[in-house]
Amino acid sequence: MRRPRNYFSGKLPVGGEIDLPTGIVRHLVQVLRMGEGQEIVLFNGQDGIDYRAVLTEAGKRRARARILSAGNPESLPKLQIHLALGISRGERMDLAIQKAVELGVSSIAPLVTERTQRKLTPDRLEKKLHHWSKVIISACEQSGRRRLPALHAPQDFRGWLKNPLPRTLLLDPEARQCLREMSRPEQHLGLLIGPEGGFSEREKILAKKAGCAGVRLGPRILRTETAPMAAIAAIQVLWGDFC
Repeated sequence: MRRPRNYFSGKLPVGGEIDLPTGIVRHLVQVLRMGEGQEIVLFNGQDGIDYRAVLTEAGKRRARARILSAGNPESLPKLQIHLALGISRGERMDLAIQKAVELGVSSIAPLVTERTQRKLTPDRLEKKLHHWSKVIISACEQSGRRRLPALHAPQDFRGWLKNPLPRTLLLDPEARQCLREMSRPEQHLGLLIGPEGGFSEREKILAKKAGCAGVRLGPRILRTETAPMAAIAAIQVLWGDFC
């Protein structure tokens, strides 16, 4: 049986015991019906290591685990992909973030654009940021990633353009260049994708003036939740860590 794998935000000292947070307790004890003596895997998302642990206490409201051993650190990616994504509604944004994490993206920057359909208050944006963090953690737990991708605070599109990566691709179905016609990037690559309806013409012009290079994936127009998946997968095949 595969050991359950959970994110734990604190230190994981080998030989030490830790109290597990409520969410993990609920999942392990109440959902999976695990008990004392059974093994789990924990990771803190920072050092790139999976830790083997055993439950020393497994109550409905409280559980503890002893850290048995530390695995090897996760290798850093050949190419770090930094996704800047126009904020879309509800499950579309969640899906885009989830799949981007599973495919190996290194950071995510949510952007408020002209076509962002729901203008969010600062309080609402803070709640969204917390929710997206949980989506990222869940995707790392499922996919085996041992380092959490960075999640930047939502920002205005024009503000983000003041400091884009030196190499950033603007996904645009009307661009002349295909992805495979682009030269091989070095260690970092930015990927800029719009919300529902894409970027406005004015935003495309601003992005290109800021140094972003327009690129298309093919003859079809992809949804905002599909485009990151397709683009990141293609980039990983061409230049990244896909075999």
